[in-house]
Amino acid sequence: MPSNAHFYQPQQGHGLPHNPFKAIIGPRPIGWISSQDETGQLNLAPYSFFNAFADTPPIIGFSSSGYKDSVRNIERTGEFCWQLATRPLAEAMNQSAASVAPEVDEFNLAGLTPSTSKVVAVPHVGEAQVVFECRLSQTLRLRSAAGEEIDNWLVLGEVVGVHIDPTLLVDGIYQTAAARPILRGGGPADYFEAAEAQRFQMQRPG
Repeated sequence: MPSNAHFYQPQQGHGLPHNPFKAIIGPRPIGWISSQDETGQLNLAPYSFFNAFADTPPIIGFSSSGYKDSVRNIERTGEFCWQLATRPLAEAMNQSAASVAPEVDEFNLAGLTPSTSKVVAVPHVGEAQVVFECRLSQTLRLRSAAGEEIDNWLVLGEVVGVHIDPTLLVDGIYQTAAARPILRGGGPADYFEAAEAQRFQMQRPG
């Protein structure tokens, strides 16, 4: 690390035009989450703090800044779906991020089709090439190092159903780049697309 490295303590501010934290932890997969309330009112929203946390059973999770509709719906119904955000669906995904009233259907707002899921009651995006149907396993309110509760909520769900477009399977192996997944980058509006030209292979050491 050079002696003139930019150093800051987050509680005192970063001193830069844009917070570098999200840009450093990136690019990040997008948690495009569909949920519904007890009356069947649909909600669809993307979360850039998202990832996989276990594979047996498969568990995914996303973090919400604030107790938003997605968190509330999932806690009350115990179900949600995750859909893979891809380049052809990027604009629709972005549209579903609009701050709207709870009664607004983001599927309709983004011009997307709610399709019936096989295991859970929550519909998924019919245009998506990969969908995970999930059941809630945990909701955690995050805490600071000092033990203070903060206004961020981690939602973890077990994947109980997986839909994969067959065009993404070659000899039974899922082709990551073929789906053209998009990932959140740094800055206020940066995204990246995973492409075949960027692929390289490394075998784990024995």
